[in-house]
Amino acid sequence: MNHDLKLGTAAGTVLSALPHIGTDELLKTAILAAVGATVSFVVSLVLHRLRRSRRR
Repeated sequence: MNHDLKLGTAAGTVLSALPHIGTDELLKTAILAAVGATVSFVVSLVLHRLRRSRRR
C-alpha cells in the first residue's frame, strides 16, 4: 500500500471523527493522559531506586 494513501486514510478518519468529539471529552482525555504519564514516571523511579538499593 502506498505511504501517501495510508496517511490520507488516517488523516481522513481523524478529521471525520473530530466534529463528534466534545470539548469535555478532549479535556477528560488530556487529564487522564497526564495522570497516567505521571504515575508511570513515578513507578519507574521507585522501581529503579529499589533495584539500585538491592545491588548494594
